Amino acid sequence: MTRLKLIRYALALMMIGLMVGVSQWLEQPEVLFPEMAALALGLWVADKRIWLVSRPMLVILMTVCAVFGVLLVRYSPFPMLINVAISFVFTSLSLIITRTTLVPVTSAAMLPLLFGTDSLVYPLSVFIMCIIVVAGQWLLEKSALRQVIISGKKATHKGHNPKHWTKLLLYVLLIAALPLYIGKPLFIVPPLIVMFIEFSSSAAGFRNRPFQVYLLVVIAATVGAIFQYYLHIVLGVSEAYTALLLSVCVFILFEIVGKLFVPASAIALVPMIIPESEVLAYPFQIAVGAAVFLFAAMFFFQKCYRWKRAHLVICFVPGFVRAKMDRPKRKERQAALLPQVSQNNIYRP
Repeated sequence: MTRLKLIRYALALMMIGLMVGVSQWLEQPEVLFPEMAALALGLWVADKRIWLVSRPMLVILMTVCAVFGVLLVRYSPFPMLINVAISFVFTSLSLIITRTTLVPVTSAAMLPLLFGTDSLVYPLSVFIMCIIVVAGQWLLEKSALRQVIISGKKATHKGHNPKHWTKLLLYVLLIAALPLYIGKPLFIVPPLIVMFIEFSSSAAGFRNRPFQVYLLVVIAATVGAIFQYYLHIVLGVSEAYTALLLSVCVFILFEIVGKLFVPASAIALVPMIIPESEVLAYPFQIAVGAAVFLFAAMFFFQKCYRWKRAHLVICFVPGFVRAKMDRPKRKERQAALLPQVSQNNIYRP
């Protein structure tokens, strides 16, 4: 890890601590928006452009979708599943019309539905925190703490295709129907839906590592639940300190695996906004929900059943296991290349 990246991690940590601290100080849980951790990591820490969206549009989209979610909770007469569908359609149209790939807007609109948030404090806090995040990114780039990333290509995100969003909506509703019917919305927490959309739509490299992503998500959920239950609920440590320690562990996890999967950081913070009685069951629900969403994305959208065996091994076998696998064909190829490499390295005056 470079010194500059460490500084950006520290600033993201401060952002998370500020969010949780203000929520605790004002006694307003609506201020706590887990997806903000993902935005801070994506805009400040990541060395590449994760979402194709301008800074002003990011603030507008996140705020508008947060307001829409609260309005649905306040005024919609429909059952939860229908409201989820309405929310999903609204956010998908927002992305299609603006030609952006800011998938976290799905979480901004859906979080109030699943947790019954009807206070306007929530969209106000989303607006303020988005302003801080985009301003922070601008300052990081101006001070050379983060490289300016210019994307000259137009977005090719599948999510700009209405047919693709219709298919996504169908599967989200199919997966969400049972958890909502039995009153267990944590099986489909918004960061999991964001993960599902990304895996089904994006051409990013993480879609070729579903097992690694699954482990990241489950470990993040487990660490989040353990810290919230034992540090905050049992030992009485403040939520701000709990969030800071938790986030440090998640950041270290990202560095260990060498990949930054930002939805995992949001999943780790969700235990702070759920009932205490649900905290210890949260990792199990995330493990089941993540498995179902990843299976749907890989099978029905990526069509992994058409992939070659070598591709499947890379995708579904952890890296440390692949390193120990006996692969004779690979050894044969390496052996065949050795004479050629040696010949090329011969000095010729």
